[in-house]
Amino acid sequence: MNKYESPFNSRYASPEMSYLFSDLKKFSTWRILWVALAKAQKELGLNITDEQIKELEAYKDNINLEVAKQKEKEVRHDVMAHIYAYGEQAPLARPIIHLGATSCYVGDNTDIIIMREALILVRSKLVAVIKKLSDFALKYKDMPQLGFTHFQSAQLVTVGKRATLWIQELMMDLEEINHCLKNMKLLGSKGTTGTQASFMELFDNDEEKVKKLEEIIAKELDFDAVFPVSGQTYPRKLDCFILNVLSGIAQSAHKFSNDIRLLQHKKEIEEPFEKSQIGSSAMAYKRNPMRTERITGLSRFVIVNAQNGALTAAEQWFERTLDDSSNKRLAISEGFLATDSILNIFMNVVDGLVVYPKVIEKHILEELPFMATENIIMHAVKLGGDRQDLHEAIRVHSMEASRVVKVEGLPNDLLERIIKDPIFKITEEELSAVLDPKKYTGRSESQVVEYIEGIVLPEILKYGEDIKETELSV
Repeated sequence: MNKYESPFNSRYASPEMSYLFSDLKKFSTWRILWVALAKAQKELGLNITDEQIKELEAYKDNINLEVAKQKEKEVRHDVMAHIYAYGEQAPLARPIIHLGATSCYVGDNTDIIIMREALILVRSKLVAVIKKLSDFALKYKDMPQLGFTHFQSAQLVTVGKRATLWIQELMMDLEEINHCLKNMKLLGSKGTTGTQASFMELFDNDEEKVKKLEEIIAKELDFDAVFPVSGQTYPRKLDCFILNVLSGIAQSAHKFSNDIRLLQHKKEIEEPFEKSQIGSSAMAYKRNPMRTERITGLSRFVIVNAQNGALTAAEQWFERTLDDSSNKRLAISEGFLATDSILNIFMNVVDGLVVYPKVIEKHILEELPFMATENIIMHAVKLGGDRQDLHEAIRVHSMEASRVVKVEGLPNDLLERIIKDPIFKITEEELSAVLDPKKYTGRSESQVVEYIEGIVLPEILKYGEDIKETELSV
């Protein structure tokens, strides 16, 4: 029977990210946690043998899923079903599996472990995107391009300078990921209401051993710390923070994709378009920005999804309620899968961006006469002209040239008007020098070099082999 399949698995997300949220990853992590608990309890003096530990480790990665599935139908409890399945494989260890723990010991600690691994994967792809965009920015660091405010033509920038705006937002996202990773903690072994009462019973009220138990487990799982206090679950605020990090990445990707879509409309810069790709089923000539549109749509999903974490964190009652579980099962996994998908497409787009210098130059020359008027006035003043008279003359010429463009649909003739007007005392050769587009890009080129080489590259080179590129058909 055909079943619905998430488009993240069938179309967008990478196999690595899909695996992190698979049942196999979850249940194998449960077993890692049960082994860590048993080893820590043995180290602290509980009656657990080496043989029992060896048996647990022997079946840690060999999960009898069918046994667990069958048992869950009977007992209606996934953790107990897997304890049963593990115990069937490891009969010697069966009496000490999950000793003193509650379901959240495996459930919540596993969620944190998986989220950390998923964040690291997201970070590696984010760094790869930043690296590709940095190469692009340096390549086009000095190519003038129309700047826009309110999507109206403004002072010139460069293609590379505009790319630094995209990069800077991604660098902010990278900083947030690192902050989140640095501060992630395990739930630890807290018990049913977070008081560790069951472990106090196991260790004859020896508080130092109960505290040490969590330290050993955290170290075994490569965490620096556990949450110092909790209810039954880790604070759902952590989910909120993580989803906000993903939302931030989606916001940056959305901004980039919108800019590329607008530039593609202007035919200045286009996303990749394969030789046999079809843009429209009806209009064969079209080259639709399908990939950046996809980034936009997926980003919208991730941005909205962040509300799930906030509302779930706000909704928790006392030591725990279960309205979080069904929501976070979707919000966390789908949030990561969507973000992974966005970064995969982002990489693909940046890798194949097509720049059209002649179109960019044409658009500059259509607007540059208006932008150059201040420089033209200054040139004429140096030759003895009156600044106020020159300003009025150029205002009148500009208005008339603008009318010709808008009303009559003719080319901008402002320059011809200025050359013909004796008040300006300027030759065509002198005017050409004034109209060099590179005179109007300010420090754009320097800013690109200073930012990329001075800040961006030193930071992303720290990741070395951790930079992850994914080849997908997107």
